[in-house]
Amino acid sequence: MRALVIFARLFPFLVAFARDRRRFILFGRGVRRSEAQHRRRAERLVATLADLGPTFIKLAQVFAARADILPEPYLTAVARLTDQVPPLAPGVAEQVIREELGEDVSSVFDQFDAAPLAAASLGQVHRASYHGRAVVVKVLRPGVEEMVRQDLDISFRLLFVLNLLFPGHQVRAISAIVSEFAKRIADELDFREEGRNAETLRRNFAGDARVVVPAVLAELTRRRVLVLEYVSGDRIDRLQDRLASGELTLTAIMTTIVDVYLKMMLVDGVFHADPHPGNLLVDAAGRLVLLDFGLVLRVEQEMRERLITTVLAAARQDVDGLINGFYGLGILDPDVDRGTVRDAARQLMAITLREDVSGRQIQRFVEDVLRTFYEWPLILPSDLVYFGRAAVLAEGIGHRYDADFNSLAVARPAIQRFAARALGVPGGIQETRARLADWGQEAAAAVRTLREVLRRIEREDFRIRWHPRDTMELQRFMAQQVRRGLLALLAFTIAVISAIVWIGSRRLEILILGLLFSFGMFTVVFLLPSHLFQNPLRFRRRWPGR
Repeated sequence: MRALVIFARLFPFLVAFARDRRRFILFGRGVRRSEAQHRRRAERLVATLADLGPTFIKLAQVFAARADILPEPYLTAVARLTDQVPPLAPGVAEQVIREELGEDVSSVFDQFDAAPLAAASLGQVHRASYHGRAVVVKVLRPGVEEMVRQDLDISFRLLFVLNLLFPGHQVRAISAIVSEFAKRIADELDFREEGRNAETLRRNFAGDARVVVPAVLAELTRRRVLVLEYVSGDRIDRLQDRLASGELTLTAIMTTIVDVYLKMMLVDGVFHADPHPGNLLVDAAGRLVLLDFGLVLRVEQEMRERLITTVLAAARQDVDGLINGFYGLGILDPDVDRGTVRDAARQLMAITLREDVSGRQIQRFVEDVLRTFYEWPLILPSDLVYFGRAAVLAEGIGHRYDADFNSLAVARPAIQRFAARALGVPGGIQETRARLADWGQEAAAAVRTLREVLRRIEREDFRIRWHPRDTMELQRFMAQQVRRGLLALLAFTIAVISAIVWIGSRRLEILILGLLFSFGMFTVVFLLPSHLFQNPLRFRRRWPGR
């Protein structure tokens, strides 16, 4: 029944998106729709996802940073999706606490507010007092684990069908997102893991007086219950009065946000991967408060170094270095032509290096980049997806309070500072010399390789190896054409047999039926997309363990 409900709610959107590409689903030009029609559909989609429950709400929040999958205005609409779920029935949270801690709420806490402080898709938060200390108690919703498991199983089945009918980089990216989400959601459903994440971030920012990470009460933390110290503050998107009074300055807030997320991404390698206004507060002292640690990403050192190298290439206006960085990060598919992205890379560097660029120009450029991500076969790795969410948040906060705010002016010096720290420059002259020596050895090796290639060309001993993937693509293409040819031959044979039978029997209905059937098969051969002639079993490989 759940599968039928999900299918019934999402199928109309699937048909509408398919008709945007081809009027008759399988062929024809796309249906032209106005921007207002797309906005209305985006709002309906957001409402539908909210009604479908926790799994789809959390998935939508991930898609909100995927400009390579969702175009505007759907990207903006999904980004506004919040945990629109009703609170638990009275007494349910207390029952969960009793089951996890083995004692009644009144025995554990000095005081416990029955009314929730916040109700989210996976959990619910209550204020309480423990040994005279103000705390918050986060309780996992009963039955949410089974619902998430069931919804993911249904989602995998629906994506299997989508991969059959509409293969493309967007559908492949959606499949990858759901697979990645299925791996990470288990950590969000175990509050002990969230507690460990909070403690890690708290240690990493222990020396930064601008940042607050609530302490975890480990003695009260269980799989379905998490207890943290209570930290009050205003949401990052509700600071108008404090900014207007001069209590806070936008530059200081934005500098702190940029520094915090760059340090997590480039230096610490432990990244708060669920940045949205509800998870960022500013307390009475003007400090940034981080909340909700269910989704914390570990960024490998290799990924951090590649990202830094790419940023530094952009800083020195090295187009080829920037493009190489994109390939190294996995943003560009190896099959994408370098010339296709060269102009976009130049434009990206030009706008990031200009000092006089306005906030509105940045917004227009970001919109162009997002449109490019959707239209080109580009794929964002999961690490960069979450980093992109933080960048989008910072950009949005800056422009919320000042339409002409230049976020690049704040980010540029911070990037240079943290890039130097991540590469080990403050570690001393010896470490810097060692790194330079490594680079020199790599350059010498590249020169030797180039010299060997030239020598082989001179000896006419230069060979190019054919990649196995290219062989598979050729085999797949040939198989498609063979299937088309066999189907066409069958249609022709049926037409000939029908004509022979008509000559012998003079039964016109046999000739008409045979020709109609033959014509229908020819129509299938020439009108259906080529991917429908592929072997559908090969898509099963996309789902490990299934």
